[in-house]
Amino acid sequence: MTAGLKTIIYPVKDLTAAKALFSALLGVEPYADEPYYVGFKDAGQDVGLDPNGHARGMTGPVPYWHVDDIRATLAALVAAGAETLQDVQDVGGGKLIAFVKDADGNLVGITQDPQA
Repeated sequence: MTAGLKTIIYPVKDLTAAKALFSALLGVEPYADEPYYVGFKDAGQDVGLDPNGHARGMTGPVPYWHVDDIRATLAALVAAGAETLQDVQDVGGGKLIAFVKDADGNLVGITQDPQA
C-alpha cells in the first residue's frame, strides 16, 4: 500500500544553478541545503536536487512513492521484473529510499518515512 506520490528527486549537474531555478519556481527557500542534497517543500510536495544522481543511474527526475514497508515493496517490484538501481538506503533520520528501473527504462522510487 502506498501513501501516494509526494516526492520527486532531480539529478543535477550544477547544484547552485538548480537551487536558484527551483527557488524561483516554488517561491520558497530550501529546507535542506547541503553539498550532497537540496530539498524544497511546497504544497505538500517534496522536491529534491541530487548532484550525485547521474552517477547513481538517474537519467531524469525520479518520482518516489511513499510506502509502509520499503523492503517488501522493493522485493515485489523486483519479482514483477524491475531492476534494482539503488537498494534500500537510510538517507538520515531513519528515512529510507530505494529506486528501480522497469522494463521500459522508467525509474520508480520508493521511500519509507521514519518509524514514529
